[in-house]
Amino acid sequence: MQNINEKIQAILAKSECLYHFSELEIALDHMADAITEKLQNSNPLILCVMIGALIPTGHLLTRLNFPLEVDYIHATRYRGSMRGGDLHWLVEPRTQLKDRTVLVVDDVMDGGLTLAAIMDYCQQNGAKKVYTAVMVDKKREREPGVHFEPDFIGIQTENRYLYGFGLDYEEYLRNLPGIYAVKEDQE
Repeated sequence: MQNINEKIQAILAKSECLYHFSELEIALDHMADAITEKLQNSNPLILCVMIGALIPTGHLLTRLNFPLEVDYIHATRYRGSMRGGDLHWLVEPRTQLKDRTVLVVDDVMDGGLTLAAIMDYCQQNGAKKVYTAVMVDKKREREPGVHFEPDFIGIQTENRYLYGFGLDYEEYLRNLPGIYAVKEDQE
């Protein structure tokens, strides 16, 4: 049985960096500018979708220079696997959503089911307006019933299995300072 270090090294050896940290910083600057323009006078609640959006949200928050509150929500479909399943609610926000402008920050817009469910949750709990921001927008067909696109997007990628900068590979590699994918000839 391979130890975890060997497994990680093997994954990295057959992967390519799609976006370096310097490129992500530029994308975050653009996102922050657009968010500031739209939300700076609304005292928004920023909802970080755990665990994947932890890193992008942290970097984004330092660029938002206006009054806001921060909370988190933890809903997942992946639970350590590479394929999504049923949605599992692990933690609901502590902050009241009623009559609030909410910005949900997630790591990736894939099929859109998780983000759609979180938006619905916010609306059901009385949010006045719900916006979405994602670090990565995959160019792919959305799941049936998903009829929206994120309001704020950092970068776009092809539909590949990604990791780094919050996105995980079987719960590892979230801490890489870039966005990576297994090379197409290795998938």
